[in-house]
Amino acid sequence: MSLQITNHARARLQQRGISMPVLDCLLTFGKKVHDHHGAEILFFDHQARNQIRRTYGEHYFKHLESKLDTYAVIGSDGAVLTVGHRTKRINRH
Repeated sequence: MSLQITNHARARLQQRGISMPVLDCLLTFGKKVHDHHGAEILFFDHQARNQIRRTYGEHYFKHLESKLDTYAVIGSDGAVLTVGHRTKRINRH
């Protein structure tokens, strides 16, 4: 199954300087919470950060660490709807 990314998400990836390796890590290790509108928000919590460190090693993690404020919104069909940088906490209720 190939990754579906909407045109909006592609534009946001480029505008916000989020690379595909960061998005791949987010999709692989990110914590999922429901947004109560039919979509899921993925973000890097402490557990995800530790898992990246264990999987790829300290050197890769240090390279990626400044980019771990990234989030993605995934639609009910599994497509990436948008991406961005977190500026506040994600509500987990």
